[in-house]
Amino acid sequence: MIGVFRNLYKYRELLKTNVKKEIRGKYKNSFLGVLWSFLNPLLQIIVYAVVFQVILKNPQENYAIFLCCGLIPWTFFSSTVTRSAFTMIENGNIIKKVYFPREILPISIVTSEAVNFMISTIIILGFVIFGGLGISKYILLYPLVLLAQYLLLIGISLIISSISVYVRDLQHLIGVAMQLLFYATPIVYASETIPDNFKWILYLNPMTYIINGYRDIFYNQRMIDIVSTLLLIIISIVLCIIGYIIFNKLQKGFAEQL
Repeated sequence: MIGVFRNLYKYRELLKTNVKKEIRGKYKNSFLGVLWSFLNPLLQIIVYAVVFQVILKNPQENYAIFLCCGLIPWTFFSSTVTRSAFTMIENGNIIKKVYFPREILPISIVTSEAVNFMISTIIILGFVIFGGLGISKYILLYPLVLLAQYLLLIGISLIISSISVYVRDLQHLIGVAMQLLFYATPIVYASETIPDNFKWILYLNPMTYIINGYRDIFYNQRMIDIVSTLLLIIISIVLCIIGYIIFNKLQKGFAEQL
């Protein structure tokens, strides 16, 4: 694992360049460019707010703010996982021709999406300010929850990006898995509204703790579950180690498969 950090430091300029390329390339040739980082989540929030609050009469107070605190972190998660499945295949020609630490590719995806998420956090701040809730001192815990999500996504991306080179169907399965996981995550509903016999599903889902963390910071404006958050960080670090072991083993055959 020490070699990973050594490689990342040695190729830090390549990593920076790749992150910038991913950020710019996401909205390349689009008229509104980076503004889509704001418009995409805003349009999603409007649609879900109309469906679940206006049509289905969800009784949750300040539902638009409640939804915003769940939907934007989820978009960060789902976009990263989906893009990670394609990154090795999309960069197949470069992988076959030039040597560089292959783990830079999935890490660049996670980092660029993290930057987009931090930009999108402005939307959450706008909702809580103009919605009358304001900003509390617990916003100082935002980097801790973000760190937990970032490390979790690094581990997942290393695994998915390497396996998808050998199992191309994984790319399509991830799309289905994201749809199922969306409803198994407390995004459009509160964890407390789920019957006790189904709550184990939420407890096994790491995104439950992450979204609840963001909600505690911005919506409930109270202390996050610090024990669960720190435990998730430890689990995510272990997942990063496992992910790198899998990635390092499988990358030996990338050139042949691509």
